[in-house]
Amino acid sequence: MELKAAYDIEHMSYMQKIQHELWPLEPIDSKKAKFPCCLVWTPLPVVSWLAPFIGHVGICREDGAILDFSGSNFINVDNFAFGAVARYLQLDREQCCFPPNLAGHTCNHGYRHTEFGASMTWDDALGSSIRHFEHKSYNLFTCNSHSFVANCLNRLCYDGSMSWNMVSVAVLVLFKGQWVDGFSILKSFLPFVMVVSFGIFMVGWPFLVGLLSFSSLLLGWFLLGTYCFKSLFEY
Repeated sequence: MELKAAYDIEHMSYMQKIQHELWPLEPIDSKKAKFPCCLVWTPLPVVSWLAPFIGHVGICREDGAILDFSGSNFINVDNFAFGAVARYLQLDREQCCFPPNLAGHTCNHGYRHTEFGASMTWDDALGSSIRHFEHKSYNLFTCNSHSFVANCLNRLCYDGSMSWNMVSVAVLVLFKGQWVDGFSILKSFLPFVMVVSFGIFMVGWPFLVGLLSFSSLLLGWFLLGTYCFKSLFEY
């Protein structure tokens, strides 16, 4: 009982220390492209015109600077590739695990989290992912911006999970992200509407069938690759 009480006191002290270290974040400022502790998304040229659910994602430091994996061995810092942020989702740092040691984990993946690369702060975790992806080759289908964000979330053990992947990152932004403004919605869907309208006008309904087939193949690839052929994907 005494050992348990001592552990509870130590755990409470550690949690209070973490709470103290989580200083208030600056407000989100879309005009200056500052999104503290956010996931951010923007449509991809051409690809998003055909499949608007596919885009480019990044994750932001505590100071709001955007980090995104946009090319082989290269991480963009505070210069989001493919245009301004269209959607964002601010994450709760209290849902992360920042252990000072193996006994200080607040998640259920102590050894695995430490082995993978636990960090004591949000920015430290993102820094570790940057160093990891500086040696990765970019590939839209197997190692892309979603892979980088998933790696960051796994290092943070966000929401108690170390199973973040391309699909779960995309779903998180798709269903929980919010639009920056009305123009962001327009730039994300107008090209798709124009392509569909032009295609139907020129080719007819077979164009729509082909477009749906293309979207289904893309979606099927990412779902099957993520959950059935995990070795093909890099995180």
